[in-house]
Amino acid sequence: MTIRLAALWVGAFAALSSFAGAQDLWIEDVAIVSPERSQPLKRATVRIHEERIAEVSQRSVKGKHRAAIDGKGLFLVPGLIDSHVHLYSVTGMLPEQEQAHPDIARTAREQFPKSYLYFGFTTLVDLISTPQEIAVWNAHAIRPDTYFCGGAPVADGYPMSFLPQPIRYQLMPYFLVEPKSEAAAPAGADAAAHAPAAIAARMKADGAICVKTFFERGFGASHDLPVPQLETIRALVQAAHAVGLPVLLHANSSEAQAFGLDAGVDIFAHGLWNWSEPAAGADLTPEVTRILRGVLDGKHGWQPTIQVLYGIRNLFDDAFLSDPMLAKAVPASLIEWYKSKEGQWFHDQIASEIGAESKLEPEKVVAVAIARVSHAVAFLAGQNGRILFGSDTPSAPTFANPPGLNGWLEMHRLIDSGMTPAQVFKAATLSNAAAFGLNREIGTVEVGKRANLLLLHEDPTQTIHAYDRIEKVILRGRVLDRAELAADAAPAR
Repeated sequence: MTIRLAALWVGAFAALSSFAGAQDLWIEDVAIVSPERSQPLKRATVRIHEERIAEVSQRSVKGKHRAAIDGKGLFLVPGLIDSHVHLYSVTGMLPEQEQAHPDIARTAREQFPKSYLYFGFTTLVDLISTPQEIAVWNAHAIRPDTYFCGGAPVADGYPMSFLPQPIRYQLMPYFLVEPKSEAAAPAGADAAAHAPAAIAARMKADGAICVKTFFERGFGASHDLPVPQLETIRALVQAAHAVGLPVLLHANSSEAQAFGLDAGVDIFAHGLWNWSEPAAGADLTPEVTRILRGVLDGKHGWQPTIQVLYGIRNLFDDAFLSDPMLAKAVPASLIEWYKSKEGQWFHDQIASEIGAESKLEPEKVVAVAIARVSHAVAFLAGQNGRILFGSDTPSAPTFANPPGLNGWLEMHRLIDSGMTPAQVFKAATLSNAAAFGLNREIGTVEVGKRANLLLLHEDPTQTIHAYDRIEKVILRGRVLDRAELAADAAPAR
């Protein structure tokens, strides 16, 4: 009898808990700022039911619902989307360094999903991943919604060239074998399985939402890397479109972006900072202007990723590791490791490579590239080009591309380059959602959309500093206290 009563009590408690968990969340008297609206919807009421927005209205329900947020004086906006991240590593650490410092690495891996959320990023797109790697990331209890692209480099080209053989073929399984080059395929590889159509079909079956390929001849100590044939990428684009996947091209040079225009890729994953023309300055050249007009005319997506360059420059900024903002994104133990001789390994490597080549200080070398991409951003923004928000976190094993904070910094670079706050807001919400086929799910504050939202103290279409004052992060209808997401948050009691 006692056992039965206990069982009934447990069942009743479970039913009550389930009912409480299903209770609608109401946000009352809030101003809705959403990219499809020309003006904020003031004094609005939003009802969230089972992770989705069930109602958007201006009817007053104030005080009628127990599970409610008073939105007076606040702005409700879609959660931000960073469409260019890499989640496989601890920022600034090599695999062998992670193994040597397991406690530091574990603490960092547990924090990084929260760091993205702290800065407002409720959706991420990892541009080079696999189902297995994404499954590890998705095992975190609190994390942004995350999607992935399959990386399709030509065999032994960038970025495979940075990985040792033969493991590179396992870590990047979607590599391309060029037509008429089957004899050069890696040992044991089925060339037919690495043709464009086969690769696109495999990515789709694996759950990828996009394809990323590469045109990169190399940099630093790596030069003369193989790049794809135009016919190969045209075939990849055709095959990817046949299964509903957009194609991104790693392309940071004028040569690469001209190639991408000819190939018909959908999105350029980087801005223009390497120019083929022998120009010493940063003013737009006729060739670069022609390429940018091609981007506009073809309505191609374009990710500036200016933070890539600052991720190099800030390695040489003595104040970077002491910035209080960094402590919000990165655990203290990892910051202390960055300051050590071992943690400065990438700083030392870049200083050696760039300094030896140019006879200049490394931070001055990237200044020209920063000015070039900034001018290109200003040109596209002035013509209402299809700029997409992506931070490339991390662009390299640099500690100066910290999760979450890197995206916040990228927003400020875009403003400095001539974009308006409203353009940045749209690039990080609706434009990104539409480019990756997610606009039925996220990107706006509308009925039926997933409830990935931010409550802010300022209107982000008017000031970029709105993202400094996030009140709450709402993830699939779950309300998260921003302060508790910070790396330096006090331990839960």
